[in-house]
Amino acid sequence: MIARTALILDRRGSAAAEMALVIPLLLAIMLGSMEIGNYFYNQHTLVKSVRDAARFAARQRMVNYTTCTGPVTAVEADTKTVARKGHLDSTANDLLPNWDSATFAVTMSCKPNLTDTTSGNSLVLGGIYANATGGAPSVVVSASLTYRPLLSGAFGFSGSGIALNATQQAAVMGL
Repeated sequence: MIARTALILDRRGSAAAEMALVIPLLLAIMLGSMEIGNYFYNQHTLVKSVRDAARFAARQRMVNYTTCTGPVTAVEADTKTVARKGHLDSTANDLLPNWDSATFAVTMSCKPNLTDTTSGNSLVLGGIYANATGGAPSVVVSASLTYRPLLSGAFGFSGSGIALNATQQAAVMGL
């Protein structure tokens, strides 16, 4: 009886038993934090690359923007390269994985002459937009691609249904 009581009161292995119970939870929190951080990093990278691509497209020559609606095929290839690689070097590495599966578009719209609501006078566009038929052109760059997780395939997590999306608009300056 004394040996059994001594065994019940013995606390030498309790820390190891508690650690064995807590380790799965700690691993899940740690790996989940890494995955969430990677997702936000990839989303930020996509937003930045689309923003840079829109700026690039907006600074192309005005003759590339002849119509006010639809795709802009004259600058689309270079704009996509800037969004994908970060610059015009097509041999460089992609900024994000899975870019081959991306949906990418460069479109254009125009803002016509406006009417001042207080005076009723028409505000005529001037400067670089003075001769722009249909109004001031702006370019819209958008991209969408599938997120590739760090733990791809681990623990049954594929991430195949998670998409990264970004859209940016910039006024065409034709510099």
